Amino acid sequence: MNIVLVGMSGAGKSTIGVLLAKALGMDYVDTDIVIQQHEGRLLQEIIDNDGIEKFMQIEEKTVSELQLKHCIISTGGSVIYSEKAMKVLKRDGQVIYLHVPYEEIKRRLINVTTRGIVMKKGNSLKDVYEERYPLYSKYSDKTLNCLNKDIEQCVGEIIELIQESHGDH
Repeated sequence: MNIVLVGMSGAGKSTIGVLLAKALGMDYVDTDIVIQQHEGRLLQEIIDNDGIEKFMQIEEKTVSELQLKHCIISTGGSVIYSEKAMKVLKRDGQVIYLHVPYEEIKRRLINVTTRGIVMKKGNSLKDVYEERYPLYSKYSDKTLNCLNKDIEQCVGEIIELIQESHGDH
């Protein structure tokens, strides 16, 4: 089984994912990096040059074609818009939503314009947050509230969540 981390940009998916993989002896894949490798350019360049729709097509295709086993997968914040990609991720793994309240995300995301964040023209970060929140809730198997917890605490709690669901304490 894979463990799939979803959540807003700035929620800590990449950082937590690497540490989880170390702690559990699993492989680690960051779908944003896979996209960049396939495309040979940065996420922000894809968004700037090809537009959001095209980026989301590339993301959906890339994520849907992943053949991963026993892997921690950090996803881009926008993967949640693709029902197809989420079905594939859920089929092979457990989806954990790293929930961070809006105010904290806003504080963490100083460089919104360079992070490759999928934001429609005229949308604020708050718009994006409010649009995605119900989707993260809909597709995730478990939610971890990451507010006021350090990375180690989050990693520890995810390991507990996973063990609970396997019933192998």
